[in-house]
Amino acid sequence: EKKEHITGIPTGFSELDRLISGFQPNDLIIIAGRPSMGKTSFILNIAQYAGIEANIPLIIFSLESANEQLVERLLCSEARVDSQKLRTGFLSEDDWSRLTDAAGVLADAPIYIDDTPSIGVLELRAKVRQVKAEHDIKMAIVDYLQLMVGDKRAENRQQEITEISRSLKALAKELRITVVAISQLSRSVERRGDEDKRPRLSDLRESGAIEQDADLVLSLYREYYYSGKREDEREAEVIINKQRRGPIGRVPLIFLSEYTR
Repeated sequence: EKKEHITGIPTGFSELDRLISGFQPNDLIIIAGRPSMGKTSFILNIAQYAGIEANIPLIIFSLESANEQLVERLLCSEARVDSQKLRTGFLSEDDWSRLTDAAGVLADAPIYIDDTPSIGVLELRAKVRQVKAEHDIKMAIVDYLQLMVGDKRAENRQQEITEISRSLKALAKELRITVVAISQLSRSVERRGDEDKRPRLSDLRESGAIEQDADLVLSLYREYYYSGKREDEREAEVIINKQRRGPIGRVPLIFLSEYTR
């Protein structure tokens, strides 16, 4: 497979990389979706590919899950071991050896995790500057944007989100890194009745600023979430809702929930 077209950080999803040329420095990238669409799994796959396969230093700010939970998900994904088996302890010898190998690989990968809950803008920026100075990280991931708090006194949540999104974009430019933020979509998606429930830019919660500041907006969609049909269970797609320097479009994915992939 040719890698010439990937000028940024490879995501590991070749069709997506072909359309976006990887995640670019100086960019604010938004990964959006309704709950249970696999947003965290998707970004962890990218972090895993970038950190392990491409050896690119990065930090994940996990505001929703504790460090241990995140490491467990990365381990299962890397080892291709069913996460349920790990939790219940029903592991075969083969599973154990794969997990041990994966733990070694993960320990050597330049992936840093910070699980400070409801982190503020200033604290996050200070931490990113520090890991940039110490480890020369190329990417910072925030899971997820709506759990951050603004530092200025905002009149309403929309103003606060505007401050957060502006400062994440400013941070990407200042340190010449990629900043990726997961964002929840509003319920407007569900209200569309029988219409296509694929996310649109206008579905971004408190959307105005996020939509403007983002260089790339990717949203995740699983038909199964609405249909409940078995044949849809493993199908997912990533939608390029906005790309400042390229086309919009859709990329099909396979969703393997047991490996959190």
